[in-house]
Amino acid sequence: MAAPEPAPRRGREREREDESEDESDILEESPCGRWQKRREQVNQGNMPGVQSTFLAMDTEEGVEVVWNELHFSDRKAFSAHEEKIQTMFEQLVLVDHPNIVKLHKYWLDASEARARVIFITEYVSSGSLKQFLKKTKKNHKAMNARAWKRWCTQILSALSFLHACSPPIIHGNLTSDTIFIQHNGLIKIGSVWHRIFSNALPDDLRSPIHAEREELRNLHFFPPEYGEVADRTAVDIFSFGMCALEMAVLEIQANGDTRVTEEAIARARHSLSDPNMREFILSCLARDPAHRPSAHNLLFHRVLFEVHSLKLLAAHCFIQHQYLMPENVVEEKTKSMDLHAVLAEISRPPRPPVQWRYSEVSCMELDKFIEDVRNGIYPLMNFAAARPLGLPRVLAPPPEEAQKAKTPTPEPFDSETRKVIQMQCNLERSEDKARWHLTLLLVLEDRLHRQLTYDLLPTDSAQDLAAELVHYGFVHEDDRTKLAAFLESTFLKYRGAQ
Repeated sequence: MAAPEPAPRRGREREREDESEDESDILEESPCGRWQKRREQVNQGNMPGVQSTFLAMDTEEGVEVVWNELHFSDRKAFSAHEEKIQTMFEQLVLVDHPNIVKLHKYWLDASEARARVIFITEYVSSGSLKQFLKKTKKNHKAMNARAWKRWCTQILSALSFLHACSPPIIHGNLTSDTIFIQHNGLIKIGSVWHRIFSNALPDDLRSPIHAEREELRNLHFFPPEYGEVADRTAVDIFSFGMCALEMAVLEIQANGDTRVTEEAIARARHSLSDPNMREFILSCLARDPAHRPSAHNLLFHRVLFEVHSLKLLAAHCFIQHQYLMPENVVEEKTKSMDLHAVLAEISRPPRPPVQWRYSEVSCMELDKFIEDVRNGIYPLMNFAAARPLGLPRVLAPPPEEAQKAKTPTPEPFDSETRKVIQMQCNLERSEDKARWHLTLLLVLEDRLHRQLTYDLLPTDSAQDLAAELVHYGFVHEDDRTKLAAFLESTFLKYRGAQ
């Protein structure tokens, strides 16, 4: 018998390769050249109202992101409200939390027949919470109580952060479709921009915006008072309670493709075997919004609250001060450590003490745990006070400056989004002994090394230098205070010695 011809298979493989190449084609670049829009469209799900979502590449950090586009047919109305749109997106770029999908950048484009707002968001490739729950149910698995608690804590951590802003940021669109889970268990909330944008725009610009709540299958995520009173933080608590219920039972059965009925919700509530879990969820679903607890207070509920281990407290402390330590400090410390030395001891007289030795601690597990804490999987919220976050209202630059800029984005410099994890500083006298030469090495959270040099003037202060580095986009705004303190201690060390 003659062997089958392999040519058709090679042809199919070649076609798939061509399709893959087509999807990776670059359709458009951002004005600054950093973001490259590809042909491949993505269903991020967290952006209701966005007409187009494409996969894009961040050429500076080498990671995939999402290129979102909002189209406006009325260019005249768009131009009239351009400053307001810029102000809203300037505020949203400042929202930075490990459990919130990050909005990296935005710009306005009115060059074509229709005006556009283009904004770049973090790409979450693992899918939505709803998709994950469906897969879990399909595999005939029950929800793990520990995972449920961890997810609830992360969602509440994000909501507590948003509600503590001044003024409070209300999500207003929280469903299992707008919550995402990464492969490492990290929860991300998307669509934070939606409510601010849709509520603040005038009627003549709202046309492209629609809410998830308009879909019948998602109506049960929104409280009874929706549409009758202005949205308050209690709206998010009700939506969170419904998400927590869905996480616990994996799926709340809908009547075909229509909305979930009250009877289905009641059956899901009654199926909960843990009384603490049931009471926790029912408090969120209270019909009177005044009776719903705050996100911060829910973190203290007995079903979630636990005294954080010393290991977790130490990990958070380590991460907060890691910029003061060498990059490989954990590895170097473990190399010089006596593995037979006693790490901790519990006295139990008259019985012998219980001892733990360094040999019982896995360095690989410790590195992974610290990385998980850094990524936000174990937030330290139970003991953190509600910290208001002031969001400054940044206005657009004068028209003449906007015309000179290469990009229509109203920022003269790209603000740094990565945090500093390590700092090193050195001061040397110039040859004429008239001034100091400063060398500053910064290691960012993506392991990028940034070295800066500067000739200090007698009038330069640590605070002014830190502020200037933030202004020019070398350092994240959140690192300004610790950088100023680090520079001040360096100045005192070197200048004091002289």
